[in-house]
Amino acid sequence: MRQLIYILICCLGTISSPVKAQNDTHWSLEQRTPFNHKIQTTEKIHYNALTAVQKNWRICALVPHLKDAYWIGINYGLVSHAKKLGINLELFEAGSYYRKDQQRKQLEHCLTAPFDAILLGTVSPDLLKHYKGTINKPIIALVNQLNSPIITTRVGVNWYQMGWIAGNYIHQSQPKASADKPVKVALLTGPEGVGGSSWVELGILDAIANSSIAVSSIRHTDNNRNLYRDQLHHLLNDHVPDYILGSAVAIEAAIGALQHKQLTKQVKLVSSYLSPATLRGLYRNKVAFSTDDQVVLQGKLAVDVVVKELEGAGPFGDIGPQIQQRFQGQISFKALENSLAPADFYPVYRVVSPSLQP
Repeated sequence: MRQLIYILICCLGTISSPVKAQNDTHWSLEQRTPFNHKIQTTEKIHYNALTAVQKNWRICALVPHLKDAYWIGINYGLVSHAKKLGINLELFEAGSYYRKDQQRKQLEHCLTAPFDAILLGTVSPDLLKHYKGTINKPIIALVNQLNSPIITTRVGVNWYQMGWIAGNYIHQSQPKASADKPVKVALLTGPEGVGGSSWVELGILDAIANSSIAVSSIRHTDNNRNLYRDQLHHLLNDHVPDYILGSAVAIEAAIGALQHKQLTKQVKLVSSYLSPATLRGLYRNKVAFSTDDQVVLQGKLAVDVVVKELEGAGPFGDIGPQIQQRFQGQISFKALENSLAPADFYPVYRVVSPSLQP
């Protein structure tokens, strides 16, 4: 009955609020080594989340933006777990991956204001290398790669692996491709050189290496649907690929672009991460495949880990959820409780501990 309700809601074009987890204190995660490397060994672990804290910690969270479902899902995870633990959380968004100066200013504020620790979803892997101030508080990398010897914990997934899984889906789907007529794949993976887009591309290229699959185009832009519409207009006027593989925002734009040009049956869409729109596309047979790195769980885990470290735990290294694979026509809605924020959730920038409220 519950699954039927989810299906009906999806047919109406919305995603329902996730089902409350029966046990939200025991999480299946991965521990990855070596730290901050492209190729890693993974170990499955069972993580016990906090149910109480020693004090009303103050956490500052910095994120690139809240313009798409990915970071909104992170925001929901951060906020929901901060509320559950009764700690204080304040979140700042840079506004774009291209606003390094803005994020450095926000970092300066978090370091000088009365916060106990910082969760840094960086706009650039080298942000801390160019920061001239004093770093006197714990900083944990949130989602994105952060290159600095002071960073010993990162909450997220391996983005190379995210790309490899998406590329391997195409590879496995084309066993009869021939060298004289290669399968053409166009990549629209996000802003160039920031976030996880570079490692995603490397993973894709390695997954389709030594096959009869050719990358016909690689295009980059900020994760903005209108910018992707422009990219898709030029791409489809240039040539029609067999696959478009891109960020969820790119795939959302591609659904409409293919419908407009009547190419829905000719071009298959593959998303490098999940969003409500790509989920609808999977259900409606408009998207072939998507990886899912469980962003809500990432947000919860980041809050849990930073509190544990403040309360005396050692570094957690590279830790995060197991990457899931979502196939067209094989959607288990019950399994998405840690993947997407509820449809009625709007970004929250501040959580105040009940003991500090007037």
